[in-house]
Formats: sequence, C-alpha cells, structure tokens
Amino acid sequence: MSTQADQKTPELDFNTPALKRHRKVRALKDRGATVGIAIGGSSVILAVMLICFYLLYEVAPLFSGASIEPKEQYTLPAEESGKSLYLSTEEQAEIGFRVAANGDMIYFNIADGSILQKVDNPVGEPTAFAVESDTSNLFAFAYEDGRVLVAQQEYKTTYPDGVRLITPSIVYPYGEEGIEAADFAIKKLSLRDNDDRMTVAVIGDSAAQVVQYTKDVNFITEEVELTRSSAPVPFVTDAHALLISGDQRYLYVATRSGDLSEFDLRDLDNVTLKDEIDLLDGDAKLVSLRYLLGQSSVMVADSMGRVSQWFNVRDDNNVEHLTFIRDVNQPNAIVDMAMEHRRKGFATLDDRGSVAIFNSTSSRQVIDEVISDGSARMISFAPRANGLLLEDGKGLHFFEVENEHPEVSWSSIWGKVWYEGYQEPTYTWQSSAANNDFEPKYSLMPLAFGTIKAAFYAMLMAVPLAICGAIYTAYFMAPGLRRKVKPIIELMEALPTVILGFLAGLFFAPFLEENLAAAFSILIVLPVGILLFALLWSRLPQGIRWLVPEGWQPLVLIPVVVLLGWLCVAMSPVIELNFFDGNIRGFITNDLGITFDQRNALVVGFAMGFAVIPTIFSITEDAIFSVPKALTQGSLALGATYWQTMTRVVLPTASPGIFSAVMIGMGRAVGETMIVLMATGNTPIMDFNIFEGMRTLAANLAVEVPESEVGSSHYRILFLAAFVLFIFTFVVNTIAETVRQHLRKKYGSL
Repeated sequence: MSTQADQKTPELDFNTPALKRHRKVRALKDRGATVGIAIGGSSVILAVMLICFYLLYEVAPLFSGASIEPKEQYTLPAEESGKSLYLSTEEQAEIGFRVAANGDMIYFNIADGSILQKVDNPVGEPTAFAVESDTSNLFAFAYEDGRVLVAQQEYKTTYPDGVRLITPSIVYPYGEEGIEAADFAIKKLSLRDNDDRMTVAVIGDSAAQVVQYTKDVNFITEEVELTRSSAPVPFVTDAHALLISGDQRYLYVATRSGDLSEFDLRDLDNVTLKDEIDLLDGDAKLVSLRYLLGQSSVMVADSMGRVSQWFNVRDDNNVEHLTFIRDVNQPNAIVDMAMEHRRKGFATLDDRGSVAIFNSTSSRQVIDEVISDGSARMISFAPRANGLLLEDGKGLHFFEVENEHPEVSWSSIWGKVWYEGYQEPTYTWQSSAANNDFEPKYSLMPLAFGTIKAAFYAMLMAVPLAICGAIYTAYFMAPGLRRKVKPIIELMEALPTVILGFLAGLFFAPFLEENLAAAFSILIVLPVGILLFALLWSRLPQGIRWLVPEGWQPLVLIPVVVLLGWLCVAMSPVIELNFFDGNIRGFITNDLGITFDQRNALVVGFAMGFAVIPTIFSITEDAIFSVPKALTQGSLALGATYWQTMTRVVLPTASPGIFSAVMIGMGRAVGETMIVLMATGNTPIMDFNIFEGMRTLAANLAVEVPESEVGSSHYRILFLAAFVLFIFTFVVNTIAETVRQHLRKKYGSL
C-alpha cells in the first residue's frame, strides 16, 4: 500500500507551446501599448507646440522692424521751375507730382523722372502756398494782389488693351482766375474745405484776415456758388505757420519761436483770441505745423529734433483747450515732416539726411536711417505709405518703404493710451469704424480683464455649489440615490453652451432684471429657510423622521427649495415697492451711482456657473468617493464624528483631485465663448461692477476673426489675443499641476 509521501508531486510545465505563444502575444501587446501611448502622448505635446509656434508665427510680424530701400534717383523734373513747394504721388506710386517755386505743376514718371505733363500756373508766380490735406489732393496759391487760386489733382484710370493707364490732370474747383481773399499782398496762407463751406486764412506784411465762403449749389446749372464773408484777425508779428482746424472752428497762428495764438472763428463778426500756448522748449525754432490724418492732432516739429502732438481736450467746464499729449525726440535738427495718408504715422527729415518714421499713438519709432546728405530739404509719403519721395541737392529720390504694423507696440497693447477725442489716457479696444479718419484701438487689457471677470463670477457661483454637492453626494448620500443623482448632474454637461447663452441672453437676463429683488433676497432666504427646516426636522418625532431612509433626506428638501424660490419671486414686487420706491434698478443707478446693464456679469455668473458645475462636481465627487474606506472607518473607530472625518481625513486626502477639478472648471470658464458672447452685451469695458457686462478674449476672437483682413494688424492682434489665452491657460494648468503634486506628496501618507 503506497503512502502519500510516495506519491509524485505533479510538475507544471510553463514552456508549453501554448504558454509560449501567450507570452509572446502579451509581450507584443505590452510593447504595442507602450509605443502607442508614447506616440499618443508625444503627438499631444507636438500638437500643442505646433499651435504655439503657429500663433507666434502669425504674431511675430507685429513687432518686426520696418525697412526703407532706394529704388529710383534722377534730377529734379522741370528743374528750371525752381525747388519744390510740395511733393506727392498717386495711389499706385507710379506718377509723381510736384509744385515748383514759380507755381508750375509737374507730373512725372516715378520710375525714371520723365515729365508726363507740365501745367503752367494760370495766374502767375505765387507769394504763398498751402495744402488743404494730403488725402483731398487740394492745394492753393496766394498772390500779390490778394487773390487765392484753389487747385486739385485728379487721376483717371483706364485699361486700354487690358493695360492700366493713369491720366493726371489739374482742375480748378472755384475757377482759374482765383477768388478774392484780401486787399493786400499775401505772405502766409492756410485753407480748409468741406461740402458746406471753405475757410481761408491769410497774413500779409502788417495785416491778417480770415475769409469764409459758404457754398450753394445752383439747381439749374449745378455750379457751386460762393457767398463771401470776411473778418480781420489780430495781427501776429513774426507769424511763421497758419493752420485752420478740421471743423473750421479755430485758427492757429504760430511764430518762429513757438508762440501759438488760437482764434475762435465760429462768429466771424467777433473773431477773438481764445488761447495762447507755448509750443516749444528752450531756444528751439518752429519748423513745421501739420495735422495728422483726421485733422484732430496738431504735430509740431522744431529745430531741436522734437516733434510734439497736441489736440483739443475738454476741461471740467466743457471748454476745449489745445493740450500737449506726447512727443518724440531726434538728436538732430528737423528740416521737414511728412504725414501718412491713412494712418496716424509721420516721418521726419533732419539736417544730416536721416529719415525717421514714427507712429504717434503707439509712440513707436520703426525706422531711423540716413538716406541722403545735408542738402535734403523735403519728403513726402505715397498714399499707401509704401513709398517715400525725397528732394535734395542732387534731385529726387524714390524709396520703397515696408512698414506694415507701426500702430502696434507693447505700450499700445498693455498700457493706457491717450487717443484723439478722449479726455484722458484709457484702455480701449475698438477695431473698426465707419470712416478712414478712425484710429484703431488695440488694447488687450479690457479683453483680458473681461476674461478674468467672467471666470471669477462663474467660479464664485459654481465652486461652492459643486464642491459642497460633491461632498454630500460622495460621503453622506445613500448609494441608491447617488447612482441616480450623479448621472443627472453629469448629463448637464452635455447641454450645448450656445443653448445656455441663448436662454441666458433672451430669457434669464430680462427675468433677472424684473426680479432683481428676488435674486438678492433668495441669497438670504434660501440658506436661512433650509437651516430652519433642518432644525424643525430634527425636532420631529423619530417615527416621522425614520420614514425617510438614511441618506435620502435631500429629497425632502426639494419642495422646500422650490417653495422658498417661488416665495422670493412672488415677494419681489413687494420688497421693491417698500424698500426701493418700486424701482430697484433706479436705486442702483441713481442712488448708488452704479451702472446697470441688462446683460451683465450676474447673468454670466449664473449661466456659465451652470455650465461649469458638472465638471467640478464630477471630478470632485470621484476624488472624494475614491478615498479608501479603511481611512474613514479607522477614523470613525477612533471616535471621530462624521464631520471630523470628512474635514480632517477625507478632504485632505481628496484635495489633489478637488484642486484639479477647480482648475479644470476655471479653464472651462476662461475659454468659454458662446455664453459670454450672448449674455454679456459683449462690451469691452474695464469695470468689476457685477451689473455691467464685459468682452472676453474668446468671445472677441469668435466675433472678429471672420471679419478681419488676413495679414492686417487687426488680424495679427487677434492671433496675439489667442496666444495670450493660450499662455494664460498654460500658466494656470502648470500652477495647478504643481500644487496638485505638492498636495499628493503632503497627504499621500494618510
């Protein structure tokens, strides 16, 4: 009989063909999974980096420098007519134009300097010359006999045989004989013209006069008939420059030493001296007094290399005063100054032949190059600012200019800028308008502020509700009820944000405005009412309380919350009538001095908070529910209460997950587009007032990217806004991950 010891222990063979194949397949799967995960993770990192590099690629040209390159050089066309009083080109920079000292008007080919047309002055040699504006192509001559001849350039474009042909001409809108302006020899001249009237200011050796011509159209002949009125102006000794304001309300007379006299022209029967201003510093001498595009800003260039910008600002008494705004300085004496035709830019020419190009608003210098010698005397921009004409002792030079984004600088994007027509420096985003005189305003500060404001109010609503709800659901709620509540809340995340924005803007915003008292009273009534109901519930007999199973008590609160909410809405008119004279909005606006908009941050807080709650709730609930039961059971076994266990064991252990939930929710709020687009009024203002709206970076991109011109400053600044949003999200996520790792390390030993 064999014993148990005699029996052989069965041997296990781990190298059977089936097991070998299984191990090979498993190893292959492991390697495949490793490679797949590595490729996926690397692809995500690569995609993020490519997005970052693409944004930088689109943004970089904003801050690249400009360039100026010589293209053509030739002797002065019609040199026998004398030096130039004025230089310009037509739109395509193919035909140049100059007014010579003897009054001749010469059109020439930019490419070789050949004369295309020479127009003799119909009156004779002028004693003074003035340009209405570079954009109108209108200019005027003055003469010894007191006449003023107004002329205008015209260009007609045709396409014979499919080839562009530009034909220049000179027209005289008020006749070739000139118009009577004074009874003395004119030495200085200025004019301003519009559809209703033309104003001419003239100065002689010992007299000054302003003449206004009111325009009437003859309905039979369709000719413009002028009605003349004039008034003497107090004579200014040593008058060096005249300038009439764009609205023809003021006349500025500046002396060589920089003393400016401002005359009020609104009543020609009583022309008065409105103000006297010292434009220059020290011993500097006035070189040029010109208007920027839009005829609002006066640019003053002096012999010490300084160019200052001035425009009218209203004081506390609503009276306009010409006010110094900003300046730029060059190391050498300025000889001439030219204005861009379509931007707030200008160029200076100094006595060593150096040209510097600036943008007035951004205070940015984009070019400073020596392109001539000490004989340079005049410069002029092409209409598109892509070319520059320069006259010196050798003749004419044409330069090609590449200067795409001069209006953009770090100070104009992130700092306060004093814009024309504003009473003080401001942060302003306003990228489009109805006319060419408009100055785009590209400050990203209101958009960044609006992004933070919207996220703040959304998180203010969402974080307490989501975290407290997650704590109760994961730790106190009955498992059966939890299995129903959690999916319902997570299902809220599937609701399209465009629907939430639509409901918030068209339904909730007007409802909230009508029941504003209920919105505030519910913040007090609801917590107090729930606490009172809880106290009452705790005083009920146990038999009644035990009818509701443990962990199902929230169901009892539902009718309480609904009833309290209905009560607040129903009592809203009563509260408004008794405490706010029936108009709570008027109380907020008039008594408290707080601006109230229907679509405001309060609406965004409710709507976007509703969208963010499911994200924070779901992650927080999972983090709390995942805390090992052994920890809670051990804490309870040692005598801790449920509340002590929650606050001192469960929450610290789950804190990394809770913090991640809050950061992910914040990222969702920062990047939200449709809710803030539809529920805020989308106004780019900087005010933390909960009753005013805002515009966020994401909403601004959604609104303006489809309408921006590809490659323009506006287009690239929108990409800069996207890059700022990208960096903001990246920084927030990096900080969040750092804090989360710290919390994991700190509480991981529990």
